[in-house]
Amino acid sequence: MEKEIKPYQAAGSKKTQVSRMFDKIAPYYDFLNHLLSLGIDVRWRRRAIRQLDRKEGQTVLDVATGTADLALEIYRQIRPEKIVGIDLSNEMLDIGRGKIKAKQWHSQIVLQQGDSENLPFEDNTFDAVTVAFGVRNFENLEKGLAEMQRVLKPGAQMVVLEFSKPRLFPFRQIFNAYFKYLLPLIGRLTSKDQRAYQYLFESVQAFPDGEAFLNVLSKLGFKNSRCIPLTLGVCSIYVSSK
Repeated sequence: MEKEIKPYQAAGSKKTQVSRMFDKIAPYYDFLNHLLSLGIDVRWRRRAIRQLDRKEGQTVLDVATGTADLALEIYRQIRPEKIVGIDLSNEMLDIGRGKIKAKQWHSQIVLQQGDSENLPFEDNTFDAVTVAFGVRNFENLEKGLAEMQRVLKPGAQMVVLEFSKPRLFPFRQIFNAYFKYLLPLIGRLTSKDQRAYQYLFESVQAFPDGEAFLNVLSKLGFKNSRCIPLTLGVCSIYVSSK
């Protein structure tokens, strides 16, 4: 069995620790995301949402929505009837609500606290499900993915955006050094939580990316799954359907 990667070296479930970590770093999260990715994360989100089908009257679920950047991008691009964002961290959600209010999209985008591995929705509810940089934080990856499949309507799409491990020499070595050493230092100086950004590197290394993730999707019964690598493999988009 693979070792479970948790944010803190302490007692408590991964789920509890992830929620606590994001509550702590919420005020710095967006700034650090854009700084540490050199702004490329914005383009990653845009490209991920371009994979979604456009339909009239869509209802979209954004899992692990955080500060709602992906939910906002979904509405900007495809104007669904409703977007529901769900996340464990109330501090992150509060920041997301502020962004939504500033855009005056609060009638179209609703955020609520909840567990991605126990979604509070009926079967076959949503026309699409998305998640950006959230699946590697699941305590039980297969359970979280199965929940997303459960709430999808038959034939509907799931789009996952997640970090992956570059394989091209010497970019892989440069990327790993940046993620393992420089990023935690910047994170500690900015957010006062060095472990949060050490955990980022560790969780990416432990995550079954690429073909391994496609195999997990296949095992769970997802169909037509494909992987789209981005930026020399730093990140990947996974598109699948129920």
